[in-house]
Amino acid sequence: MSLPRRPGMTVPLAGPLHAQRDRIVELADMGFTDVWSAESDAGDGLTPLALTSVWEPRLRLGTAILPAYTRTPACMVQSAASMADAAPGRFVLGIGSSSNVIVERWNGVPFEEPYKKVRDVVRFARDAFSGEKITKQYDTFEIQGFRLGLRPEQTPPIVVAALREGMLKMAGREADGAITNWLGADDVPTVAAALREGAGGEDRELVARIFVCPSENAEVVRAGARRAIAAYMNVPVYAAFQEWLGRGDELAGMWAAWKAGDRKQALAEIPDSVVDALVVHGSPAECRATIDRYFDNGVTTTSLAVLPFDPDLDAWDAITSLAPNAG
Repeated sequence: MSLPRRPGMTVPLAGPLHAQRDRIVELADMGFTDVWSAESDAGDGLTPLALTSVWEPRLRLGTAILPAYTRTPACMVQSAASMADAAPGRFVLGIGSSSNVIVERWNGVPFEEPYKKVRDVVRFARDAFSGEKITKQYDTFEIQGFRLGLRPEQTPPIVVAALREGMLKMAGREADGAITNWLGADDVPTVAAALREGAGGEDRELVARIFVCPSENAEVVRAGARRAIAAYMNVPVYAAFQEWLGRGDELAGMWAAWKAGDRKQALAEIPDSVVDALVVHGSPAECRATIDRYFDNGVTTTSLAVLPFDPDLDAWDAITSLAPNAG
């Protein structure tokens, strides 16, 4: 892999958004190169990046992700163009399907044909960034006479949220890379191979959101991690991802108990091996070594998400202990 390693952090950080400027600057001082936002049920995916673009010009800014369904196609490219214009050469547009929970249950939008929807939004964004007037029938929507009125100095790269082979290959073929999460370091070669195959053997950026809790209180961390894993892995897209990665047998008991309505038993059915693969924990040095394995196995960019499973762990101290220049 010839692409540079880019250690990143998930934003916003803990606490009020308006008070994070000094911490954002410190991230760059500590050797982080990127910040990646999320968009589900808290803040939107762009405001933290807009603030960061002004607060700290050393950091690259990425969305991981903006759901393809919850903004109209024209609104999506206007948002992206605005961020790219505010931070020339430093913004990466991450687009994904999100999940049926976020799209359908929380936003009231039908979660239909996610593969085609994401592909079409990516294609439309490419078309729109060209500056041409677009009148075109895509598979999942039609555009009549739209021209993007704001042309950023540098067109932002596009990366696609991808969990399984089909979407990963599409990300390699149609975009500049892929974003993934809820995978272990040893899963990376499987994911990277599908992305590279879709790209015809060419290099593509592979962004991974990695969940981390730098604590040696293993039982407390595992208890919290089990709740997070159960919440995610019963969402169909994540369940299918874990099956594709080969964890179907390990998670079968959890899925059965959850389907039966026994949440307590579902948690108990998640083996330590799954927890330890999907959530990085241990001493800070052990966590940094595991994060390095993600890079060694094919991840090019990380977006660490520090999880507050240990009540004795200070969130900022945890981030500091994971810094690229720590230790």
